[in-house]
Amino acid sequence: MMKIALGTDHAGFEYKEAIRKHLQTLGHEVQDFGTFSNESVDYPLFIRPAAESVADGLCDLGIVLGGSGNGEAMAANKVKGVRCALCWSVETAKLAKEHNDANVLSIGQRQISEELALKIVDTWLNTEFEGGRHTRRIEMLDKNL
Repeated sequence: MMKIALGTDHAGFEYKEAIRKHLQTLGHEVQDFGTFSNESVDYPLFIRPAAESVADGLCDLGIVLGGSGNGEAMAANKVKGVRCALCWSVETAKLAKEHNDANVLSIGQRQISEELALKIVDTWLNTEFEGGRHTRRIEMLDKNL
C-alpha cells in the first residue's frame, strides 16, 4: 500500500473527499493537505505542500484537484521532481503513468463525473511505468531540457 498526498481548492473539495475515502477503503494511507470545505481559497496554498511531499519522498504519489485541474497541475509542476498530469479519461491516466511516470495526478471536478474520477484514480494507481525509451525522456524532463 502507498502513502498518497491529496490537495485541492474549494472547486475540487467534494471529489477530494470521495477520493480520500476510496483510497482509504483500498488500504492506502492518505495525507490530506486540504482544503477542508467548499469555501473559496487560493489553490497554490494547498497544491504546493501536497506536491512537495511527493518530491521530498514523504508521500509516494499525489492527487490534486480543482475546477478544471489546470491551475493545480501548473502549481504542482513548479515543484522540482514532480511530474503532474492533468487527466480527464481512463486513457489519459494510463498513458500518464506508462509513458510519463506521472507521480502526481490532477483532476478537474467540474469537467468529469465522480464515477469517472474514481476510475481515473484506479487506472493511474494500477498502471506501471513502461520504462525503455520513456526513461530517457523522463530524465530530460528532470534535467529541465
